[in-house]
Amino acid sequence: MALTRAWLADYTWEFVTAQNALLCEAKKAQHQPTSDGHDRTKQLWASRHREAMRLDEAVELCRRCHRLAPFCFYNGNTFAAIIRDVIHRLQLPADRAYVVRSLAGHIVAGVATREEEQAFLHFCGSLDERS
Repeated sequence: MALTRAWLADYTWEFVTAQNALLCEAKKAQHQPTSDGHDRTKQLWASRHREAMRLDEAVELCRRCHRLAPFCFYNGNTFAAIIRDVIHRLQLPADRAYVVRSLAGHIVAGVATREEEQAFLHFCGSLDERS
């Protein structure tokens, strides 16, 4: 049975917004919500981020939020940074953590190959309560 946790519970919408603002500031881009996706994404995040779910489901939620484009810039980077932090908290060996963060980031960005998705699902299946 796959491990379920409230992986994203610590990441409020205010945190998501602040993360995007920091990324925009670093790249000298305007931090601004979009008229199309912001409210829908905020509602989706608020309704789901505290739920217990499998890690691959948390990655999928981040991918969906990225695709809804709540901000004008750096949506993928915003949600990828969040899931990378979640994976960092697993305290994996450095080489394994790098690979898992990369796989998750590619999935969130929507550029993962089928093989990468399968490798990430395999990793998620290997998690247990000791993680």
